[in-house]
Parts: sequence; C-alpha cells; structure tokens
Amino acid sequence: MINFVEKRKYYYLFSGILVVASIISLLLYGLKFSIDFIGGSEFTLSDNADNEKIENIFQEEGVEIFSTTQGEDTVTYKIQEIGQEKREQIESQIEELENVEVVEFQTIGPVIGEETKNKAIQAVSLAVVAILGYVALVFHHVARPVASWKFGVAAVIALVHDVLLTIGVFSILGAIWGVEVDPLFITAVLTVMGFSVHDTIVTFDRIRENLRNNVKNIPFETVINNSIIETLTRSINTSMTVLLVLVALLLFGGESIRWFTVALTVGIIVGVYSSIFIAAQLLVTWYEWDRSRKN
Repeated sequence: MINFVEKRKYYYLFSGILVVASIISLLLYGLKFSIDFIGGSEFTLSDNADNEKIENIFQEEGVEIFSTTQGEDTVTYKIQEIGQEKREQIESQIEELENVEVVEFQTIGPVIGEETKNKAIQAVSLAVVAILGYVALVFHHVARPVASWKFGVAAVIALVHDVLLTIGVFSILGAIWGVEVDPLFITAVLTVMGFSVHDTIVTFDRIRENLRNNVKNIPFETVINNSIIETLTRSINTSMTVLLVLVALLLFGGESIRWFTVALTVGIIVGVYSSIFIAAQLLVTWYEWDRSRKN
C-alpha cells in the first residue's frame, strides 16, 4: 500500500516552490487588469477591419491600446479612457476606412473600475470566511485527535494555495502574452474555490468516518493515509470529467471565454493536488505538533 503521509515533506516542498514562484511573479509583474478594473474605453468594430490601420489611427491620436480581442464577427480594442471629442475624431477616421463599421463604443470610468475591484476582493474574502465557518460546522463533532476548526483551517490553507497558484499563472501569462484579468477571471477564481473545498470535504468526510469507526485504534497517520487512498480514484475521476469539458471549451468555446477556461483548468488541477497532498497532510502535521508539545 502506498504511504502518502510519510512523503508529505516532498509535497510541501513542491507546493512551496510553486507558491514562492507565484509570489515572485506577482511582485515583479503584478496582474494586467482589464478596463473593467482600471477604467478605459472600448471600441468594437466589424471583424473585417485592418488591424494595422486601426492601430495607426489610435497611435496618431496618442491613445494607448491595452488589448485587442477577436470575436466571432467583431474585433474589440480596449484603450485608455477618452472623451467625446477624441471619440468622434477616431470614429470619423475609422469610418473613412473601407468596409469598417463601429459596432459599439463604451467607457468605464476609473471610479467604477475601482468599485468593481473592491467588490471582487470583498467577494473572495467573504467566500473564504464562509468556507472556514462551514467546514468547522460540518466537522464540529470531530474533537479527537484534532479539533474540528483545524479541518476548516486546513481547507482554507489548501484553498489559498489553489487561488495563489492560479493568480500566479495569470501574472506570468500577463507578462508574456498580455493576458488580462477581468470579471470573468474573478468568477473563475470563485468557482475554483468552491471546487477545491468540495474536493477537500470529500477527503475530510472519509477521514471523519474512518475516525468514527476506528475501533482498533489505528494510528491517526494510518487513518489519514487510508482515507486518501479510498477517495483518490473518486477525486481524479470527478476532476477528469470536468477537465474534459474544459478542454472542449478551450477548443470550441471561442476567444471570449478562453482565459476563463484556462483559469478554471489551472485551478481544478491544483485543487485536486492540494485536497489530497496538502489539506489532509496538514492534519497529520498539526497532530504531530500537538503531540510533541504535550510530550
């Protein structure tokens, strides 16, 4: 039988390297926020527009282009915020081009962008607190050999691990390919959080049942290892079904949801890893710390 518990220091080391790399990337490059967060303007044109000519128009008008997104029938230019006069000048030049039509124009002010960013942070923070309380409540009757609230803390640590790695990947993608963080990314992060905790609770629930039925007084480390083995196949199979759907979305879902799908894919992969190799292992580490202090 494979002993996952005795190798936990290697799991911690691997995760630690990835977390440090994510933090370094965030410190060096940060995240490339879309205009939904920082404010700006957005031109949506018919997809037969000549990108080089359009970019030249923006450049001549001294307008910075944040990103360009190709849709099914349109192309969208996200630019710095411009006023009505500048907009009319740009539109008139675009309309002089052959077979090019301005489909839509919108502006998001910096105040609205900052409000969106604050609400996103509040949503993630509230989700973390709610998850911690929920897990502690579900496992409230587990008092030995680790307290119920420690299950909640272990789940949140694994969750933070998953979110941090997902954000770190997008920090690197933003630095290399200019990938932006938009409200869809926040939706993906919240979804990853839910999936991560779901997977962790499956493992924790088996640990709880095995502790309850531990009439032979099997060592806690063995109970954890047995629980991991019993839930491993289920966790992998469940995640694979989700990943198959995400692969289909990556191939056929279009440009508008591509990076949303990438965020979900990264988050679910690291979520499966953390549920098995981080959250459950933390319970053993915590148990050994408590035992060593008492001795």
